[in-house]
Amino acid sequence: MTLPSPRLWDISAPVHAASPVFPGDTAYAQQWCATIGPGCPVNVSAITLSPHVGTHADAPLHYDPAGDSIGAVGLDAFIGPCRVIHAIGRGPLIGWDDIAPAITAGLPARVLVRTYERMPVDRWDGQLAAFAPETIERLADRGVVLVGIDTASIDPADSKQLLSHQVIRRRGLRVLENLVLDEVPEGDYELIALPLKLTTADASPVRAVLRALR
Repeated sequence: MTLPSPRLWDISAPVHAASPVFPGDTAYAQQWCATIGPGCPVNVSAITLSPHVGTHADAPLHYDPAGDSIGAVGLDAFIGPCRVIHAIGRGPLIGWDDIAPAITAGLPARVLVRTYERMPVDRWDGQLAAFAPETIERLADRGVVLVGIDTASIDPADSKQLLSHQVIRRRGLRVLENLVLDEVPEGDYELIALPLKLTTADASPVRAVLRALR
């Protein structure tokens, strides 16, 4: 008897010209370099975008001038068991008390936090919820190697110090931003969110999915 394949949740934001970006960042743009027609058998496009458009993984280079590019970062943190935690409507900083009820024995090494009832894939949210730095510290103390959030940043949009990013840098964690967790119940899953091997880039888009555990 063949068992059915585990369910997949696509937790990636759509990427197109209207995708929101940080004010001043490079939006997605596409042009056609070749189109199917007489003498041309294929469509070929060129795209321009910030690597922070849509669902993406930050590289240490994003917040550390001496940090690794995303192409030099190991992949282990981006694939494996994870826990989705709901902290809907909390903020502006996600504190430990907001997630503590879901921090139980056997916590996986990857934690994704949902803050939106519906993630705004079509507009910029300058009031986005972010992590309190001490929340990142306490997750790292429990062996977490990757944190993710359904907002555009783990720090407030107007932050100049990027305190949560600096905890990530100091503790050696990896980060995913702009996840779409609208349809995902709280619980444990397998995360697959591999960045591209962009050898000089400060981030990379990812096609992030969650797979149900058997």
